[in-house]
Amino acid sequence: MRHQSTLVMASDVQHIRLRRPEPAPSKPQPARHTGILQDQLRRAARRPWNPSFSLAVRILLLVRFAGAMYSNIDDCDEVFNFWEPLHLLDHGYGFQTWEVSPQYAIRSWAYILLHLFPARVARIVGAGDKRIAFFAVRISLATISVLAEAKFYRTVYEKINERVGRYLFFMLLGSAGMWNASAAMLPSSFAMYTTAFAFSYALEPASANNSHRTLAATVLFALGAIVGWPFALALSVPFVFEELFIFSADRVAPEIRMSWMATRWKRLFSAGLAASLIFVPVVLIDSIAYGKLTLVPWNIVKYNIFGGAERGPDLYGTSPWNFYILNLALNFNILAVLALVSIPALAVTYFVDRKRLGLMRPAADQSSPFTVLALRLAPFYLWTAILTSQPHKEERFMFPAYPLLCFNAAVTLYLMRGWIETTFIYVTKSPYQASQSQIFRTFTLSVVVASAAISLSRILALTFYYHSPMTVIYNLQTTELPRLLNVTGLLPVYPPGTSEDDMPRIDLSPVEQFNLTLCVGKEWYRFPGHYLVPNGVRVDFIKSEFDGLLPGHFGEGEMRESTWDSAVMAAGWWDQPASWYGWGRPQTRLVPAGLNDLNEEQPAFYTSVDSCDYILDLDFPNRPSSSRLEPRYAVDKEHWDRAYCTPFLDATHSNLLSRTLWLPGNWQNLNEDKTDNRVVDQSCTLPSRTTRMSTCRNPLRYTNLCTTDLEP
Repeated sequence: MRHQSTLVMASDVQHIRLRRPEPAPSKPQPARHTGILQDQLRRAARRPWNPSFSLAVRILLLVRFAGAMYSNIDDCDEVFNFWEPLHLLDHGYGFQTWEVSPQYAIRSWAYILLHLFPARVARIVGAGDKRIAFFAVRISLATISVLAEAKFYRTVYEKINERVGRYLFFMLLGSAGMWNASAAMLPSSFAMYTTAFAFSYALEPASANNSHRTLAATVLFALGAIVGWPFALALSVPFVFEELFIFSADRVAPEIRMSWMATRWKRLFSAGLAASLIFVPVVLIDSIAYGKLTLVPWNIVKYNIFGGAERGPDLYGTSPWNFYILNLALNFNILAVLALVSIPALAVTYFVDRKRLGLMRPAADQSSPFTVLALRLAPFYLWTAILTSQPHKEERFMFPAYPLLCFNAAVTLYLMRGWIETTFIYVTKSPYQASQSQIFRTFTLSVVVASAAISLSRILALTFYYHSPMTVIYNLQTTELPRLLNVTGLLPVYPPGTSEDDMPRIDLSPVEQFNLTLCVGKEWYRFPGHYLVPNGVRVDFIKSEFDGLLPGHFGEGEMRESTWDSAVMAAGWWDQPASWYGWGRPQTRLVPAGLNDLNEEQPAFYTSVDSCDYILDLDFPNRPSSSRLEPRYAVDKEHWDRAYCTPFLDATHSNLLSRTLWLPGNWQNLNEDKTDNRVVDQSCTLPSRTTRMSTCRNPLRYTNLCTTDLEP
């Protein structure tokens, strides 16, 4: 044993003093997790692995960027109400719906304007290629989603439980629902981002000393409602209830309860006033854009709730009560079931595994942890109940609650793990064996991996079966239009043997000389937007069997300009041209005569088929049908040549498995009539139960274009 010595000096004496060796420092034990849910086995063991915030961001970015590049546009509202107005701001033209007419003004130009910066940057970097701008906007949206998801996950890790945080991370990462919603240019997606950020603060325990939680969560909830979608404010109701009435992290004696409540109410009211300042820039931008005083959030609420019997969202379709249940099962599979049973699972835990939430019996001046956790789980239930009660249902309406669905599912999975632990100990009478068993880890891993595998199959199905509209438009730009330039002599000729790397990007600007028209008929709701159609190609609608209202072109047709109310005009500076405010698109102030909020068809928005150079159409070779308004353009060889066609799944005549999930092999032919198993033609080899999405060119007009003498 080695001893230490100390030499002590005095004026005339020296002493040597021996000192015992100090014991080696013990290995520090990990502190017990302070979240609301507590692990009961091996508390001193190594904590479960969870990625740091930066690592979570990097992993999520890989998946979200892939989604931004390859996910479909599943909702025509995304195209016509948001991508087209953005295209107007960026390029000066696009389709206009009644929602962005100054007469109704239920879409916010402030929200659309947020996306202009990445589009303009990409426009400069990409030398004017609009496709680059399109994907740049989607990537910017995916990046915001990643930051929101990572922040939300880390808060769950710190404030709820480490294992719950890990489950949540992989559920967010692998779900098909988040794949679709994260990069969508929709106010409901924006509300999803702000909801995730808001819950990153709302999950903290409310207390008298945590005013930061109140302010941050309130502002974020308000941001999602004012800039995005006002109905998303309903997700904040449990948070508000907790702030006003629940002790949460405070211990409140009866004699100070009234003063405590007054403090909480005052704090929340002050945070609400601060959040209301968001209205100032939003109302200012929308009023300048529409040319009159405009409060878009109120217009949305007024139309959807107080529209009256003849107006309202029901004009655009109604769905059965179980629409969202089925849709959530499609996008989240196992997780949807776990999320819907989260509060019942908490009730079961109250009886069979009460120690999981810490306090056995809270005192009179404390809140029960079961109450606090139930309030965290309640927003998803509230949101689902509100949307289910409405006749008009859309998949995008559920977007704001997607992160909360994953949170509820993660909590349920953790509570179920606790039940298995409790049962195992009860049967074996051995906590030690339970601490050494792998059965609990295997159970949770199986659920998370199975859910991710099903979601991956769903994502692949969306990509392989339903991506054709974007593929066809891409081919128009990359193959068909360059071929047109080539046959007209407008495409530069390079010496033989020149590699593609040495060739500059094809300049499609000469296409503008042809005044081409791309027409869309019955496939109008699958049109992916002007950002994917090169400049110089006009897009018009042709009449089909659809008899509702289609969009018109910004600034075209019979118009009148919106005017300020006389009371507002007294301010003087309000009633100015759009350019006076730096708003460079006066078309946003024009009220088209044909747009209405009754979904009444407007014939002026159609063009003649004879004026079309190309038609985007869908053909059904295995169940051919045609009518006067919807002939089979793809097989009408007398009047049309097929420029490009690609398979598209015929969902109506496919079995449930093949139209929802992708599986290896020829699964799309299950349960079909074998007589239909044939190849339609050699240029488009199609499996059975598959249709054709194609572009057809007008040969007469195309021939004239090819023979026109144009200077290169």
